[in-house]
Amino acid sequence: MNRTIWFVAGAGVGAWGMLRARRAAEVFTPEGLSDRMAGARLGAALFAEEVRQGANAKESDLRDRLELRLQPTPVLESARQEPLEIEEHH
Repeated sequence: MNRTIWFVAGAGVGAWGMLRARRAAEVFTPEGLSDRMAGARLGAALFAEEVRQGANAKESDLRDRLELRLQPTPVLESARQEPLEIEEHH
């Protein structure tokens, strides 16, 4: 009975070790590396979006606290009212 338990335990540890080794080897295949890079890009994009949302929320909070309003962009007007005429030279 004791030997059977040790045999089963050894077989289980061996199978677990082989599975871990296979997974570790898959990480370094081209597909595994591309999957990791895609995951890193997605993580960076999500992080950037969260930072952007946090900055917008903080800006809105500060504007409310300081009672600032968003000013519309001023429209620049031309000093000349009539359009320019282009002369053609032959």
